[in-house]
Amino acid sequence: MAQIIVPSNIFLTLIIVAAAVAGYVEAQSPSTSDVSVADIVTPEFFNGIIGQADASCVGKNFYSRATFLEALKSYDQFGKIGSIDDSKREIAAFFAHVTHETFHFCYIEEIDGPSKDYCDESNTQYPCKPNKGYYGRGPIQLSWNPNYGRAGESIGFDGLNSPETVANDPIISFKTALWYWMNSVRPVIGEGFGATIRAINGALECDGGNPATVQKRVAYFTEYCNQLGIAPGDNLTC
Repeated sequence: MAQIIVPSNIFLTLIIVAAAVAGYVEAQSPSTSDVSVADIVTPEFFNGIIGQADASCVGKNFYSRATFLEALKSYDQFGKIGSIDDSKREIAAFFAHVTHETFHFCYIEEIDGPSKDYCDESNTQYPCKPNKGYYGRGPIQLSWNPNYGRAGESIGFDGLNSPETVANDPIISFKTALWYWMNSVRPVIGEGFGATIRAINGALECDGGNPATVQKRVAYFTEYCNQLGIAPGDNLTC
């Protein structure tokens, strides 16, 4: 097939137009490598969450923006995905779930956690240890022995023999939340906020399991998106 020959002057014009469009796209969609999570999670943003917790809450003297940012150093890809708006949506989603799980950073451990059985006896790679409870702890309420085992290996603490570390060390506590997020939630973040609910507590909340709780999570997410000046996107529920 004969090639179509484009006159040189038209070809030059096409190059100029293409370059202008490329420059425009680049200007409209800055590289997320330039995103500073600390500039988005400002003291006002963080304190606006924890400030709603009652003064008697144990979490108020445990969680802090400083410990979050320190933990973030081990997960420097968090909040850096797609466009800047995408990055802000991820940050809003993370803190929406954290707000729900800890009731505005009030709780460090799950209510009545010691009375609940989170031991998966079928998992022989990360076997439960005697007299140890693997109930919810930390910002994302890390639960179950396999998660404690894997998180411990990745972060550098004995998750199976000392799961209480997550409730005693605020930096490790935030690291477990970021570890879980990057491994189990980040892969579905592009599917909408509803997919992140399913990744965190889908078995109990999604598909009609607990629609009221789903709506609470969505309410926090949309609130934080509004604070950050972005649209929440589609597929908010599960």
